[in-house]
Amino acid sequence: MTDTTAPSATAQTLDRVVLRFAGDSGDGMQLVGDRFTDVSALFGNDLATLPNYPAEIRAPAGTIAGVSSFQVQIADFDIATPGDAPNVLVAMNPAALRANIDDLMPGGTLIVNEDAFEERNLAKAGYASNPLTDGSLDGYRVHAVPMTTMTIEATKDSGAKPRDAERSKNFFALGLVCWMFSRPVQPLFDWIDERFGRSPIVRDANRAAFSAGYHFGETTELFETPYVVPPARLPPGRYRNVSGNLALAYGILAAAHHAKLAVCYASYPITPASDILHELSRHKALGVRTVQAEDEIAAISIAIGAAFAGALGVTATSGPGMDLKAEALGLAVSLELPLLVVDVQRGGPSTGLPTKTEQSDLLLALYGRHGEAPLPVVAARSPSHCFDVAFEAARIALRYRTPVVILSDGYLANGSEPWRFPRIADLPDISVPFATEPNHTDDDGTPRFWPYQRDPETLARPWAVPGTPGLAHRIGGLEKEDGSGNVNYEPANHERMTRLRAAKIAGIAADIPPAVVDDPDPPADLLIVGWGSTWGPIQAALGGLRADGRRVAHLHLTHLNPFPVNLGEILRRYRRILVPEMNLGQLSRLLRSEYLVDARGLSKVQGLPFRASEIAARALQMLES
Repeated sequence: MTDTTAPSATAQTLDRVVLRFAGDSGDGMQLVGDRFTDVSALFGNDLATLPNYPAEIRAPAGTIAGVSSFQVQIADFDIATPGDAPNVLVAMNPAALRANIDDLMPGGTLIVNEDAFEERNLAKAGYASNPLTDGSLDGYRVHAVPMTTMTIEATKDSGAKPRDAERSKNFFALGLVCWMFSRPVQPLFDWIDERFGRSPIVRDANRAAFSAGYHFGETTELFETPYVVPPARLPPGRYRNVSGNLALAYGILAAAHHAKLAVCYASYPITPASDILHELSRHKALGVRTVQAEDEIAAISIAIGAAFAGALGVTATSGPGMDLKAEALGLAVSLELPLLVVDVQRGGPSTGLPTKTEQSDLLLALYGRHGEAPLPVVAARSPSHCFDVAFEAARIALRYRTPVVILSDGYLANGSEPWRFPRIADLPDISVPFATEPNHTDDDGTPRFWPYQRDPETLARPWAVPGTPGLAHRIGGLEKEDGSGNVNYEPANHERMTRLRAAKIAGIAADIPPAVVDDPDPPADLLIVGWGSTWGPIQAALGGLRADGRRVAHLHLTHLNPFPVNLGEILRRYRRILVPEMNLGQLSRLLRSEYLVDARGLSKVQGLPFRASEIAARALQMLES
């Protein structure tokens, strides 16, 4: 089979397309979605993805609870979201169709595996009649393809048994879609050979199924023409497709390199943060030590111990794990040691929606500890931005000797986009000196080391590696005496230490970039304030609103504690402020109480990211009220 990097002369050009693969959780929808995404990245498209997993490890096959989907938008221009609704839906069974058909755009293309639309599967999905024949799909362009039958026929020569050959039907679907959108095929064959090379039967079956789907698109009269989405005009540089978790792991590696420290990463497996552990465990050669702890408490305690020993201590989890880490996180605040704590947020409370996204841990990150225990909080806005946020969090943690919470979420963690590699030389040196000499002299002239003698500029205490001659010192969870670090229960000392720790964190505001407003015609009639993964939908909504002549500004916050020093001044410029959040209004509550502005919230807690249309509709409502 020849490659098709050059699109067919008959291909119709599109500037973008939104495609969703949907099927049973055992149908390999995430796999083919990833493959389509990677070849589109190689082709040069800008892209954004939205994987959507079922919560159950293995829901009953053919049921709606077991449907898994993967949405990707590819475009020839810069995009920020995986799209509001698919133009093309590939449904591998009735349950996948029922779970996703309402999202397909009117008149959109629907490709179904008609072999799966048998009476038993229809009943599992809750259909009283076959939607392929009862007229309920007349509003779409429907292509019913016998994928299972054609896959089994195509894979006969591979040696695979029919039941095993049927599992390759996802590659048939991928081949058909790759023909439809003029994707290069050789990278897919190379990947199949590498991934399944140890099992020649599986390798050959997948290659045959892919080729059969591709040639079916070429030869059938079901499809009028293939399409092509040209490469995007992106800034020059070296790119790769990256997920949020992968970018965050790379940010940790880069920060450790520029801090000249080893990494100790300790975590307990939890969705959707586990991929960070998987990636970092591959990099022992770079001085990374990873530990899969027995629980969340042990994980953060190991990371704190590593920080005490002079390493970059890191731990990651999701909301339930943050609950369990709270006491040890308070200990890290008291010890005043650098530590990174990653919270990849998911739907809650309790186990909640373990595979779905949410932004409901902001107040937990800010206040979820007993006592006065402030710490910096930063949030990533896109999958690639996770790299920058991890690096910035490490800079703050090391300079100010404090734990820092990094907020990501399931949408960012699992979603992906093109990422331009940063130049190593452009990243700043964030190394900090370890204490090597005594820093205090007793009244009798005896030199001593005081672990809580502070830097006058940052209020950070010295960082002394255990075993350094002459620097033996005591640390622990009990309140310390200012300077000496000795245990001290005196009321005045406790208040002084509490205020010093708070002042240190508040002082970080002078060391972070000022807030920047995207407002081409200031002051706009409406300011949209966002944080985290709402950035993409807000950006997409802005495009439509401004195209309609609406004067709308956008301010997106990375630093959530402390806030940028100019935030209050910016907020007071605008009469109308909208704050979209995947929670019930946590940031809007903070802005109202801190700056006494009329910040109106737009909440969504459905386990799914915002659509641009939802934000645009609320913005129009506020503008016209």
